[in-house]
Amino acid sequence: QVQLVESGGGLAQAGGSLRLSCAASGRTVRQYSMGWFRQAPGKEREFVSAIIGSSTTYYADSVKGRFTISRDNAKNTVYLQMNSLKPEDTAVYYCAVNSRAAYITRYYSGDDYDYWGQGTQVTVSS
Repeated sequence: QVQLVESGGGLAQAGGSLRLSCAASGRTVRQYSMGWFRQAPGKEREFVSAIIGSSTTYYADSVKGRFTISRDNAKNTVYLQMNSLKPEDTAVYYCAVNSRAAYITRYYSGDDYDYWGQGTQVTVSS
């Protein structure tokens, strides 16, 4: 069992920054693939970013160049640094982990993650 708790969400102005944290407990996640997804009201959940292994990262086109995913293995935590925020970034952000494999190819699919956090709200005002 892995428990994930997101934090760091809140209200930001367009052009501002927020850093989301995803703290894992119950098992070390340093060897697992972890992802960030988001869901805006009335929309389907969408992939934001993933970190595979220690340093391989992927981003959705909509956030590439603005968001950075990283992990601190000592703290069993994954971060999402969000810069140059836009109103369209407004959503509930979820972190997830695939605890079955160190490397996954379908990092963009929520179906390939087996544990999820409860989500943290990010609201960006124009």
